[in-house]
Amino acid sequence: MIALRKILVATDFSEAADAALAYGRALARTFGARLHVLHVVDDMYLRLGGDAYAAVLPELQQDVEKQARERLDELLVDDDPTPLPTDAIVRAGAAAPEIVKYARDAEIDLVVVATHGRGAVAHLLMGSVAERVVRTAPCPVLTVRHPEHEFVVSDLPVASAHA
Repeated sequence: MIALRKILVATDFSEAADAALAYGRALARTFGARLHVLHVVDDMYLRLGGDAYAAVLPELQQDVEKQARERLDELLVDDDPTPLPTDAIVRAGAAAPEIVKYARDAEIDLVVVATHGRGAVAHLLMGSVAERVVRTAPCPVLTVRHPEHEFVVSDLPVASAHA
């Protein structure tokens, strides 16, 4: 039997990540699991270089993280009468290693991540966060490609056998 207690969805706020979140929510409801939603922001110190920008970097980093938290909060509004237990997490760094580190530290049972389906040249030049997560995660990883065949459907009324 599969027991999922903690499901992690990594989001970059793209349409593909929204599809992954739909899968994560559906699986969390099905298994009664806690949903963790993680967004990784750039580490401004590494991105911009430290010495020249040291005076403004802490404030800039805080602003970037605050904006990400606000977007996560908007994304996680749940109109369900019994909302899912959800944790919204913002980390700074490189996406794939931070996703894997969080999965390990939080003892996640399943990671759900979107794959953007970039072309071969873009994949060769940029790599794939999803691929790196699949290769290094401490647990199973479900990759969701969007648009693709949808398994998650809205709750539709079920016809009664007595009708």
